[in-house]
Amino acid sequence: MAAQFGRRLYRGAATTAVAAVAVAALSASQAPGSPLVAADGDHSSAGATTPADQGGGVSGDSPYYTDLPPLNTPDKPGGSVNLPVTGSAESGIPASVLAAYKKAERSIAGTDAACRLPWQLLAAIGKVESGQARGGRVDAQGTTLSPILGPALDGNGFALIKDTDDGAYDGDRTHDRAVGPMQFIPSTWATWGQDGNGDGRKDPNNVYDAALAAGRYLCAGSRDLSLAADLDRAVLSYNHSAVYLRTVRSWFTYYNRGTHEVPDGTGVLPSGSTSRDPGPGRPSGGPSSTPSSSTSTSPSPTPSSSKTPKPGGSTKPPTPSEPSAEPSRPGEPPTHTPAPAPSPSQTVTAVQNAGTGPLTAMAGDAFAERIKVRARNGLGGAVARTSVTFTITGDTDARFAGGFKAVTLRTGTDGTVTAPVLAAGEKAGEFTVRASADGTSATAATFKATVTARRADAIARTGTEKLTAVAGGTFDDITVAATYKGEAAGRVAVTATMITDGVEPAENDKGPYCTNDDGDPVRSIVLTTAADGSLTLPKFYADGPAGTYKLRLTTEGGATVVIELTVEERPAAAAS
Repeated sequence: MAAQFGRRLYRGAATTAVAAVAVAALSASQAPGSPLVAADGDHSSAGATTPADQGGGVSGDSPYYTDLPPLNTPDKPGGSVNLPVTGSAESGIPASVLAAYKKAERSIAGTDAACRLPWQLLAAIGKVESGQARGGRVDAQGTTLSPILGPALDGNGFALIKDTDDGAYDGDRTHDRAVGPMQFIPSTWATWGQDGNGDGRKDPNNVYDAALAAGRYLCAGSRDLSLAADLDRAVLSYNHSAVYLRTVRSWFTYYNRGTHEVPDGTGVLPSGSTSRDPGPGRPSGGPSSTPSSSTSTSPSPTPSSSKTPKPGGSTKPPTPSEPSAEPSRPGEPPTHTPAPAPSPSQTVTAVQNAGTGPLTAMAGDAFAERIKVRARNGLGGAVARTSVTFTITGDTDARFAGGFKAVTLRTGTDGTVTAPVLAAGEKAGEFTVRASADGTSATAATFKATVTARRADAIARTGTEKLTAVAGGTFDDITVAATYKGEAAGRVAVTATMITDGVEPAENDKGPYCTNDDGDPVRSIVLTTAADGSLTLPKFYADGPAGTYKLRLTTEGGATVVIELTVEERPAAAAS
């Protein structure tokens, strides 16, 4: 159902009147500056025109649920005590679905904090698109118990979008269909799909995956969803319809007034009309044998700050500080309306370090220091609301929080922006992080970062019995444990070497030995501790003249322990 540009008219005066009354009632219940009705000076450009007469578009004029929330919205804790608490069933969101929305909000806050995505917006869209996954009919992993599919996009009343996924997601090898709780079409999912529940798969039928993908889609183009205009732009990018925007806004306001968790499978199903059928809603709350929970997010929009005006929207071009990332019609090249040249004070000429210290971390750890930069103009002043992309380059497996190699954030009023937490991988060495201002030729800031190998500051033998073996025999297992700052030091390199006596010991070419992977005898070998810091050495064989020999273990980080191995002569009878 998302990203639609076609006709969206409630059919019948009665239905339209009810919708208008509901929206007005919700608006009246809000404080001044309510996001439902933009305050003076903050009107969304989305309201400049109503795209009701444009015909089919990205999703081919597919239906969505037009149910509106109760006139009296639930009062959240600390709200007005005079507001009647009604419609409690409607304010309930299935547990797994609610958890998915909140998890998506947290994930995006960690990688794109400037977007300020509220989970209530995801809930509002999920309500309109699929009735909260058909009332929360999902399994323990958040995957819908049965597919939620939109109609075939065969050009018959909808857009013509031929199959792009060989039916992998929608089961249709002829045409694409919208899929899942947030109604993504396969071509869009190929670009925006996410793994929200960490199972290694990107499944549009999984509410965790779909919610995170929808959140990232809404945040495209460096939007700040705390601003009414940007929020409207985001919703219209999902479905370019004024009625859709008002419907989502109504639920967004309703959920902001308070919600509660209900068991999966018990959520309220849509009971009213869809945007295409004003009659009674289906009891199933979603597509039946003739799917009607419509297509969704448009094919292949990109999360860049494009300057494409929204179809049917204002002809006024977006300003550089408020980029628009709206999709164009399939098969048509995107149109670009030239933006007015920014003033010198708005032009970024350099991105500079804003106090970032040395960037060093041990493998597997997070960097304690976070990269902070400031965007400056040619006069030396700070430039606010500039999109800055932090990019990791070089031979490294280090990533920003969330597993990203590149993250785009927007500068604040002081011109500064701080990158997400940087996490070291397992590969030791140096790499570079580059911070650049998007869409400009401004000088970028670069930062050298170093990942050091995992290390231990202490190592000790875990057994206490004397290690003795008869010549030609084998020693009992030798076990040690490594720690770092009192905690187990896992995956730390340890070098085990037979050494000579003396002030400056050298590798001993006599005495006990072990074997390498090829079975060759060696007296020095590099090993690695287990995740819990423990290490069991390979079997050592007693060799050489009788006597006591020294085995030295040295960790990455310099911790050492010396273990004595005693070789005894074989009894005379055995020697003969």
